[in-house]
Amino acid sequence: MDLKFLTHTPLFRNIHAQDIPAMLECLRAREQSFHKGQTIYDAGDCVTAMGMVLEGSVYIQRDDFWGNSSILSTLQPGQMFAETYACVPNEPMMVRVVAAQPSCILFLETPLMLRVCSHSCVFHQQLVENLLMISAEKNLSLSRKIACTTAKTIRGRLLTYLSQQAAQYKTSSFSIPFNRQQLADYLNVERSALSNELGKMQRDGLLLVDGKHFVLMPEATTEV
Repeated sequence: MDLKFLTHTPLFRNIHAQDIPAMLECLRAREQSFHKGQTIYDAGDCVTAMGMVLEGSVYIQRDDFWGNSSILSTLQPGQMFAETYACVPNEPMMVRVVAAQPSCILFLETPLMLRVCSHSCVFHQQLVENLLMISAEKNLSLSRKIACTTAKTIRGRLLTYLSQQAAQYKTSSFSIPFNRQQLADYLNVERSALSNELGKMQRDGLLLVDGKHFVLMPEATTEV
């Protein structure tokens, strides 16, 4: 296992590489490979181990009763999944975790992080702090998305999202991390309707858009 890589992940931040092997042993770590399209965790599973992507990437999906799937997020190497479910005993997962490509996953027994280590590991407190930080960051991200999707109109959702981005970058000119389809998925709207609304907002003088780059016009009057 690439210990240097692990030291650069959010879970192992501020932990020295030489301490990680003992930590992995304490957490009963195991690696497992998955082929593209293979389910890692299924909806309804009760899990005790969080997963970290070591290689490849995974989708977090939500499936409805009729078999329709929507991708909620894509996780890259170093990112975690199922940590919240693994912290709550017997809580069934509401989403499915699927390998988006051939992937290697590191599983860590989460309850062992939440108990006082019998070996008095010096890194245990740092690990708990890192896990809390990851959970807090994900909660903030979810809160931002909920704020964006609360508005009833596409324009309202766009105005909220773009205002968040302007506040984050502290400028009215910025690039977003999404392409047009990804932005539509994030805001829970149809791509064609999103594109139409962006065209109307440009004609109304609210913004300029070129691909992923936006320039907001603060002097314009917004109507949601």
